[in-house]
Amino acid sequence: MLMLLFYVGPDRYALGCSQVVEVIPLVELRKLYHAPEYMAGLFNYRGSIVPVLDLCHLIRGSSSRSCLSTRIILVKYQQNHQNEQLIGLMAERVTDTVNVPDSQFKGEGIHLENAAYLGKIIMDEKGTIQQLRLEDLLSQQAQAFLLPIGETE
Repeated sequence: MLMLLFYVGPDRYALGCSQVVEVIPLVELRKLYHAPEYMAGLFNYRGSIVPVLDLCHLIRGSSSRSCLSTRIILVKYQQNHQNEQLIGLMAERVTDTVNVPDSQFKGEGIHLENAAYLGKIIMDEKGTIQQLRLEDLLSQQAQAFLLPIGETE
């Protein structure tokens, strides 16, 4: 499985490339007031308004740094088997991919209810890489912020 690598602080994480639409440079975002702090903002992507989540803030509690390698990873996100929606995931040091067979990922033995998006782990010469499960990224409450404009539940 081809995985896109990114960092949260010193820790490496991976996201399946089959879920990635495009990786773009960091752009200016419109702030979303009254939204959870990990919601970095909105931007216009080819005529669509796309919400952006800050993975550093979501996982670690501190905002992503504005570096040359900080990117927005555009992914297809599906809520409760509804239509897919584009969302952006802001992450640091998005510069590499790794091709790893699924069989090499090992269960971490720990299930964190508030962080169900943290998946299995692989080891390499640089240490550990933890898989990010996109389908479990947001809680039900947080998903409400991602409803397409004009829709209600």
